[in-house]
Amino acid sequence: MLDRQVLRIENLDCPVCAQALQADLQKIKGVEYVSVDYVTQTITLQTSDEKAVQKVIATANKFEEVRVLDGGRYETNSKDRHIKDWILIAVSALFFVVGVLLEKLGNGLTMQILSYCAYAAAYLSVGYPVLISTAKNIVKGRVFDENFLMTVASIGAIGLGQYSEAVLVMFLYQLGELLQTIAVGSSRRSVAALMELKSERATVVYNDEQTEASPEEVKIGDILLIKAGEKVPVDGVLLTDYAVFDTKSLTGEPAPKEIKQDGEVLSGYINAGGVCKIRATRLYTDSAVGRILHMVENASEGKAAPEKFIAKFARVYTPIVCVLALAVAAFAPFLHGLVAGRGFVFYQPVRWLQSALTFLVISCPCALIISVPLTYFSGIGACAKNGILVKGATYLDVVAKAKSIAFDKTGTLTKGEFSVQGVYPAKNTETELLMLAAAVERNSSHPIAKAFDGVAIHAPTEQTEEIAGKGLVAKINGETVLVGNAALMTDYGVAFEKRDSANTVIYVAKDGEYQGVIEVGDALREGVKESISTIKNLGFDSVAILTGDNRVRAEKIANEVGMVEVNAELLPDEKLEIAQKLKEKGGLIYVGDGINDAPVMVTADCAVSMGKLGSAAAIEASDMVLISDDISSVPKGIRIARKTRAIVLQNIVFSICMKVAFMALGLIGVLPLWLAVFADVGVMLLAVLNSFRVRVVKFRRKK
Repeated sequence: MLDRQVLRIENLDCPVCAQALQADLQKIKGVEYVSVDYVTQTITLQTSDEKAVQKVIATANKFEEVRVLDGGRYETNSKDRHIKDWILIAVSALFFVVGVLLEKLGNGLTMQILSYCAYAAAYLSVGYPVLISTAKNIVKGRVFDENFLMTVASIGAIGLGQYSEAVLVMFLYQLGELLQTIAVGSSRRSVAALMELKSERATVVYNDEQTEASPEEVKIGDILLIKAGEKVPVDGVLLTDYAVFDTKSLTGEPAPKEIKQDGEVLSGYINAGGVCKIRATRLYTDSAVGRILHMVENASEGKAAPEKFIAKFARVYTPIVCVLALAVAAFAPFLHGLVAGRGFVFYQPVRWLQSALTFLVISCPCALIISVPLTYFSGIGACAKNGILVKGATYLDVVAKAKSIAFDKTGTLTKGEFSVQGVYPAKNTETELLMLAAAVERNSSHPIAKAFDGVAIHAPTEQTEEIAGKGLVAKINGETVLVGNAALMTDYGVAFEKRDSANTVIYVAKDGEYQGVIEVGDALREGVKESISTIKNLGFDSVAILTGDNRVRAEKIANEVGMVEVNAELLPDEKLEIAQKLKEKGGLIYVGDGINDAPVMVTADCAVSMGKLGSAAAIEASDMVLISDDISSVPKGIRIARKTRAIVLQNIVFSICMKVAFMALGLIGVLPLWLAVFADVGVMLLAVLNSFRVRVVKFRRKK
């Protein structure tokens, strides 16, 4: 059995370094899978060998300045490191100004030597980390990275006697790297803030005594005391008569949530009133916060197509441009000589060497390999802040391109909170029919079963089988009892009276004899109508309902929410067929909640499940989870996904166009080396800053 681990790291300064570290870790024996993520500063690995884990940690700790964090905080404090970097940049700037003044204003050999010394101090203040990294990487066989490009460019400038340009190359590069680190750190912290959802402790009450425990130590059934201002550590039900909670951290909505006794309280809620008590209903790992943290931690593994392309592109791009730069320096002077009529001579080699160095600097692919994954990371964070958990960046891409969207009805468009609306016995009394149905439904996790929670039973079931999409078959006192829809009765050859109703109809039979029918009602979720209207306005080709419920109820719900395409009375395999047809129109998003939805969710391009009411199977099969079951999160997620993809494409087109333009200017000799560095850093920073726009997606608030 492979164990999956996530190691937190710090000081991983560039995405190319992340690729190099990943390549080193992949060589370790016993490691089946490993992924190094620059944006989240994590190493994810799968191995059953503890020695392999220790070797991974040791290898990572030896890689440049990377360190594996003990205890794994999500975001480390890098202020001290930034202060050191700012000091070195300030020292370099000071010596550079002194060098320029001595060169321009001073006369004589002494002043010239002093200016060279000032330039050397300015160069080494910011350049020594780059030079050391380049030397180490060359020894290890990792030649082509941005450190190598800047080293070659600056040393080339020194060789040409352009000392001020050599200093500016290193100065601007290090300044850009620092600004990039701060910018990426800002985005990382915006998602790291989600980690603050977790309560550090839980107050467990036992025999009127209070004890402190970690959320991971809380067991199902434990009574927890939540003081004013404290976070709820695990999911539970409220034992106090009434309480008010701040739910913004989970739902993105600032309105306080009032919960009455026996109401569900999710972990991550903040107690906005007086002291209250809850009874834990889920372990921490299965709670809302546990699922959020797990998905955010692992989301970077599901890389989108543009991310995969950029990663492959970067591996071959830098060696190619280095070869092209060498070709410019070696062959362009001969071509220039021929064009200028000087014959086959090495004409103006210094000018072409400068162009080659400028070409090298401009070609650095940082803008692409940083901004693309950073944009997806920001998109995943924006979704999480709005109560939407995304299992990987690839699903943001899928949602952005999807042309069809389909919804399950019960528990998705409706609340899934059922109550008995009518009892119509064919034999015996209403009470006996209810007790018979309740005995069987007591063994089901389906939302419909909750309608029978308050009904007493006179005999427990001996065994129960749930038939997906049809109902339940059980044994009571040796007799076979059927509780389900018309299809279940037909399968078992039971003669029954079919009933049309806007409510859910449940037929009951015992030993092949029809006993009667029970109607169970469900209410529409708040905000569903507005959400469906918003989704239709987003330009989907198909907005459909796929349900196993009868057509009368399905069409009633469709009319209420404004949907035209209704597919009702579907068995799981029939849902699958319709889902396949919808996929043919383009990508399909499917939103569901129950165990009957799991097969369709696996088939859909992106499956969205309801986090609270959704079954474990549906959540496992889904790609996105609505943590608070708010259907209005669906159009929010679609808009975030589309904005994320749009910004990714903007950054790719912008970066490539700027690179090509500046490369052309460098080759014709009108772009100085220092300005080439400035242009490279500027393009990278603009692309990174553009990725931040994903964080701000405005939604109209409900009145």
